[in-house]
Amino acid sequence: MKFVIQRVSHASVTVHEETIGRINQGYLVLIGVGKEDTREDADRLVKKMIGLRIFADENGKINKSLKDVDGELLLVSQFTLYADCRHGNRPGFTEAAGPELANELYEYIIESCRQQVSVVETGEFGADMKVELLNDGPFTILLES
Repeated sequence: MKFVIQRVSHASVTVHEETIGRINQGYLVLIGVGKEDTREDADRLVKKMIGLRIFADENGKINKSLKDVDGELLLVSQFTLYADCRHGNRPGFTEAAGPELANELYEYIIESCRQQVSVVETGEFGADMKVELLNDGPFTILLES
C-alpha cells in the first residue's frame, strides 16, 4: 500500500466537470493498493498519516499534526502508484490490486479516517478525475506498507 501525502492549503477533485470533493488546509492523499495489501496495512498507514507532525507551530517549527491544526483530508484512489517502469516505456501494473480488493480497502481507509478526522472528502474510485491542489511547502511524503 502506498500513500502519497501532500500538505495542502486547499485541494479539490472533479469528475465530469463536477467538483465532488474539496478541502481547505490538510492533506491530499493519493492511495495505491497492492495485490498483497490488507486491512492491517491500511490501519498502520492511516495511524502514521494522522500522527505525522508536519504543520508549523506558533514558533514556525514543524511540530503539529493534522488534528492539531483541525486539518482536512481529500482521499483519492490512484492505482498508477504501482506502475512498474523498469522494462520498456510502457508501465506495467501487475503489482496493483484488482478493482475489487482496491475499492474494498479504499472504502475501509475512508471510513477509518472519518472516525478520526472531522472533514474527509474523496474522489470517485475508478473514475477519470481532475485533481487540483496548492501544495503547501511544497511538502510531500510517501508512506508504504
